[in-house]
Amino acid sequence: MTVSKLPTELLDELLSDYKKPEDLIGENGLLKQLTKALVERALEAEMEHHLGHARH
Repeated sequence: MTVSKLPTELLDELLSDYKKPEDLIGENGLLKQLTKALVERALEAEMEHHLGHARH
């Protein structure tokens, strides 16, 4: 699997509210939010593949 480079505009948007390190790595920081979203998306795709159809 290859991962393409993230667009600069997307990174700028994600970091638009950045003020301190906790905004990125804190309890509700961007890194935690992105990790959660990626894991949920991957698990959903895995379930769709396993079940043979999309949810609902």
